[in-house]
Amino acid sequence: MSLRKVNISILIVAVVIFLLVLHHNFLGLSDFLKRELTDANPLGLQPIDFIPAVPQRLADERNDKEISVVIAASDERLGGAIAAMNSIYHHTRSNVVFHIVTLNDTVDHLRLWLSNTALKNLRYRILDFDPRVLEGKIEVDPQKLTFARFYLPSLVPHAEKAIYVDDDVIVQDDILELYNTPLKPGHAAAFSDDCDSITNKVAVRGAGNQYNYIGFLDYKKETIRKLAMKANTCSFNPGVIVANLTEWKLQNITKQLEKWMALNVVEQLYSRTLAGSITTPPLLIVFYKQHSSIDPMWNVRHLGSTAGKRYSPQFVKAAKLLHWNGHFKPWGRTASYAEVWERWYVPDPTGKFSLIRRHSEAYEAK
Repeated sequence: MSLRKVNISILIVAVVIFLLVLHHNFLGLSDFLKRELTDANPLGLQPIDFIPAVPQRLADERNDKEISVVIAASDERLGGAIAAMNSIYHHTRSNVVFHIVTLNDTVDHLRLWLSNTALKNLRYRILDFDPRVLEGKIEVDPQKLTFARFYLPSLVPHAEKAIYVDDDVIVQDDILELYNTPLKPGHAAAFSDDCDSITNKVAVRGAGNQYNYIGFLDYKKETIRKLAMKANTCSFNPGVIVANLTEWKLQNITKQLEKWMALNVVEQLYSRTLAGSITTPPLLIVFYKQHSSIDPMWNVRHLGSTAGKRYSPQFVKAAKLLHWNGHFKPWGRTASYAEVWERWYVPDPTGKFSLIRRHSEAYEAK
């Protein structure tokens, strides 16, 4: 009997040890998976839709090179993203794939809009953005999707190059030309400079002349001064980005951007007169004198800065990309050249999104 008791005791101890080891391994696996989520794919992105195959009649006509275009699509601005994608699609024969970043509660609305309209031939992947990735990196900001551009390698992990565009743009030329923008060795991205001949010294309402670094960063803060960045350095607009994703990953650009986001929460490093998106300051720091330039005609902006018309109809017609950055959006009540944007708008089949119009103005194409 004593031998049996000993055997039973040994068996119990072995079982307990086995369970402890199993529990430890399970915790280790859980931590590993959490690290994978944090490091390899920090957004917790979940592909919602597979990219549909290209219809044969389109495949015969289109360029084989796949062009990845990333765009954020929030529910309250969904019509903007729709118009942007429609304008890109109809001006190219290239094999464009849209990577649409949105929130979970917008997915069904977006899918219905794409599948039940003339946009059904678009090739796209819908990605569900987890806003928890921004915890501790921003203060209250209702437009969390605007930070999706910081995570481009996670959005298109298998691409070497990608384009990011804001949802308040339309394209009037072949996106392939923008995609082929040359980037200098060691540069992870190309932007359109604010001091170019088209947008030179634009006065942004509430912020004065916001075209250089001092318009976006607080140079009274020691952390900013230590960077030795010249305050009069020309800023750039991040609403259109051509990114070398290989270089982006090598330089760990995303981690650098997150670092400055978190520091701003603690030290308030951004300019107090900042009128534009708070995505711009960390990009200015990380890409200081380390970015290539986009042809200014591929980001003709400030169409939304005032209700009046900044540019002539002839110039608007010649622009390759029109950008309504600012308070006056083309789907709103008052916006410059809203009728040009509306040509590419596809009405929402669900009726949830509708244009706000006070009056229309004739657009004279000369």
